[in-house]
Amino acid sequence: MAAPYLRARKSLGTAFRPLASPSTFGSANSVPRRFASTSTSPAGGSFKTIAISASLGLSAFVAYYYATDTRASIHQWAIPRLIRVLFPDAEDAHHAGTAAFKALYPLGLHPRERPSALGASADPATSPLAVTVFGTRLANPLGISAGLDKDAEIPDALFALGPSVVEVGGCTPLPQEGNPKPRVFRVPSVDGLINRYGLNSRGADAMAARLRDRLRRFARKLGITERDIMEGTEAASVVPPGSLQPGKLLLVQMAKNKATNERNVEAVQRDYVRCVDRLAPYADVLVVNVSSPNTPGLRDLQATEPLTRILTAVVEEAKKTSRSRKPKVMVKVSPDEDDDSQMEGVVQAVWMSGVDGVIVGNTTKRRTGLVPQGVRLNAREQQALKEEGGFSGPALFDQTLKMVGRYRKMLDSYSLRSAEGEVQEAPQKVVFATGGITTGEQALKVLNAGASVAMVYTGLVYGGSGTITRMKGEMVKALTDKSA
Repeated sequence: MAAPYLRARKSLGTAFRPLASPSTFGSANSVPRRFASTSTSPAGGSFKTIAISASLGLSAFVAYYYATDTRASIHQWAIPRLIRVLFPDAEDAHHAGTAAFKALYPLGLHPRERPSALGASADPATSPLAVTVFGTRLANPLGISAGLDKDAEIPDALFALGPSVVEVGGCTPLPQEGNPKPRVFRVPSVDGLINRYGLNSRGADAMAARLRDRLRRFARKLGITERDIMEGTEAASVVPPGSLQPGKLLLVQMAKNKATNERNVEAVQRDYVRCVDRLAPYADVLVVNVSSPNTPGLRDLQATEPLTRILTAVVEEAKKTSRSRKPKVMVKVSPDEDDDSQMEGVVQAVWMSGVDGVIVGNTTKRRTGLVPQGVRLNAREQQALKEEGGFSGPALFDQTLKMVGRYRKMLDSYSLRSAEGEVQEAPQKVVFATGGITTGEQALKVLNAGASVAMVYTGLVYGGSGTITRMKGEMVKALTDKSA
């Protein structure tokens, strides 16, 4: 019995023998043993780190590329709704949007329309939507109306969204606060807005300083001078001095100060002339606003006699601009002044003053026909519609379309006659359309009615940063289907 027991003890002793003893390491014939380990080798760790970093970098790039592309669905379906939740007051949302564009653009983090969008070229020479306006070939006939960028803080960020035309302002000669707050109200059920801003403005001097700084920075980047751009030298000949981008136009809208008595036409003239003096060097087109419903007496200036005097003064001052290519002049008219005698008076003033075109129209003070049948407004929206101010939104489109056709016909049929009774040849007046345009189909309709450019404002508020790109896609598709 002892032998098996001893064998067992020997086996157990072997099992629990130390893994290594001092004599083992001292032996010349001993071979070091490798033991399994859960630690990663240096080479494996480096590969894993590189793989993780590459994955994170790729994810960040994809997220950046998606979020900054106007085609991204978040710009249509998520961000406008989120803004309405975060900013119940519509004016706060407006300021937040402007601040966001202003902060993101210098960092390259702003939404933009990429050249690959729609498969359509941004080059006016090859774009299927190209038009010629005031001698400039534009890649597309879409624009952004004044009011979105009141003080010319983000024109380049707005151009990046895809329009060929951006209108900044309205700007008054002297700073003014505008009307008391709250002064902007949403009606989401009909994608509408009511505003009574009252032309709040930092004034013409502040806007001119901002636009001049923009011009100087652009010139330095090209290694040319401010005067090169103003004179249209060979180094800057392809760049309009307002937009600073080939094939695009910057419009600057001007208005009188609220305190200026509209019955004193000479004082009103001085307001507009002061704006021209400060702002004309930095604009491709100057826009005379006599159509805001929120400045008392402003629309009274659409009467033929005062309007002719004001527009004549603006045109004469614009011709004095120290620049080889003088800015064009347009007048913005109200959609509410729509009887034949009122419109004919505007047309006469346009032709007699030498103004280059008309922007039809603006917000409306009317409240009938704004809510389609079957649409139910909540209590807050019903209250909003009772507020004083100008309404904007898709409900204005039919009126805009009618007025574009009527103004086109009236402008084309009017003729200037010399003292001898001979008809004088003159270039055709240009018409821009704004008011309720939210789709590519609607843009094509106003263009077919006689407009050269279709402009958007409220459509961007509800449709988001991708609105212009989406509209262009719809236009290209409609034109393609028609030609097929």
